[in-house]
Amino acid sequence: MFPDGAGPHRGGQMMSSVAAPLVEMTGISKEFPGVKALSGVHLKVERGEVHVLFGENGAGKSTLISILSGVFRPTSGAIRIAGDEVSFHSVHDAAKAGIGTVFQEFSLVPTLPVFENLYLGRELMRGPLTDRRAMLAGAQRLFAELDFDIDVTRPASSLSRAQQQMVEIAKAFLSNARVLILDEPTASLTERETERLFSFIGKAAASGVGIIYISHRIQEFQKIADRISILRDGRLIATVPARETSERVLIELMTGRAVDQVYPKIAHRADGPVIMTLEGLRTAGVHGASLEVRAGEVLGCAGLVGSGKSRIWRAAMGLQPLQSGRITLKGRDVTGAATRALLNDGVFFLPSDRKSEGLQMTATARGNIELSLLDRADVAGPFGFVRPRRSRALTDAIGDKVGIARPAMDRAVSKLSGGNQQKVLFGKGFGDDRDVYIFDEPTVGVDMGTRMALYQLIKDIAEAGKAVVVISSDLPEVMNLSHRLLVFAKGRIAAELSGSAIDEENVLKHFFAETEGSA
Repeated sequence: MFPDGAGPHRGGQMMSSVAAPLVEMTGISKEFPGVKALSGVHLKVERGEVHVLFGENGAGKSTLISILSGVFRPTSGAIRIAGDEVSFHSVHDAAKAGIGTVFQEFSLVPTLPVFENLYLGRELMRGPLTDRRAMLAGAQRLFAELDFDIDVTRPASSLSRAQQQMVEIAKAFLSNARVLILDEPTASLTERETERLFSFIGKAAASGVGIIYISHRIQEFQKIADRISILRDGRLIATVPARETSERVLIELMTGRAVDQVYPKIAHRADGPVIMTLEGLRTAGVHGASLEVRAGEVLGCAGLVGSGKSRIWRAAMGLQPLQSGRITLKGRDVTGAATRALLNDGVFFLPSDRKSEGLQMTATARGNIELSLLDRADVAGPFGFVRPRRSRALTDAIGDKVGIARPAMDRAVSKLSGGNQQKVLFGKGFGDDRDVYIFDEPTVGVDMGTRMALYQLIKDIAEAGKAVVVISSDLPEVMNLSHRLLVFAKGRIAAELSGSAIDEENVLKHFFAETEGSA
């Protein structure tokens, strides 16, 4: 698929050329009835470049790539591919010009096997007949190159969302596109699958393909990006070199605010009573850890993948087997309690994977929030019947609190943006009074505007006197939100930091600590 010797691409090593840019979009504007989505945007992508589009929801990223993909026509402006001016009237026009796009909404035919989905519209023929054997072999070869572990003879309907995402990515690579557009491609992928994708992006870029990559995940895309274009309110704010631009600068360019305005200052009740303790907990990946969380504080948990920062809380919540240790809640021993019992006893747990563990994706936002209200006597009657007026009033109030627009409350969660899905998940925590809120990766896959709204909710919860735990792989996030920070390494607590000791250099030092004994 790629030239011999094409190896992994590293951010900052795009091909230099005196030739015209591979993609040049000049003065692109797009107006919809009553809305100006883009205003005079310029974008250049070179051969072999990984170019990230970064911005909040509504900034114009999706509209811009939809124009380049032939979905929309610009109101004004010009597009050139390798120096030639083009005008796309359809996705097919763009594909013929070498534009391959992986959208967030999938386009697989559920009843067809994976290999036929890959070749749909570009079938291999043997005389007058479709050559299914050649397509099967080609699909197997491509998936081996991608290191994607999927049986290509399975129907698309049998695949998980992550696997469907991988098939969509494979379809784009199969087209031998000159320009590959990836819109939030890792949203459904595991860390291992993401690394495989990055390896293949590297090979594509090394062969001269231009990559346009849309993502909210700064720490992720900085691994592969050459340049980053930041959009805000439909305008290009800046295009910056990835290696020379810090996360702080990117956030400030995206939001138009200083970073210290992004993370709220949360009042700390240092003398709050202990609400929950974990004593000598052992579970898979955790080798004896003890901690406590108090009312009115935010306890942060940081660490590398596999450090145990999440597993300890999953074991405490009954979501993975607990080998030994003791758990107390408000002074009572709750060791070994079932997840449902802990939830009913005043603990809220927000899982890191909202789609597989947190939400009913086919239900509405209102329906998901309503599930958290069914134990309330004022919502569910004596025979289990829901009081619709009361339920609607409460779900509307919760939706307002977490920032979900009223029309979105009655849409299927699967049709909502990642940010609104996460708000629904937060909303499930406001259905009843809780003592402890445990947030595992609370802002994964959402834009900065949504993050700021969720941070404010965390602040409100802590300042209402609740005990809050934030588990996060986003180091600036967990550092700025926490009153105390536990740094996990190799299944143990390597350090407990507070105040001025919570700084990046100090935290990173403990990430790689050789912890001895119990913590």
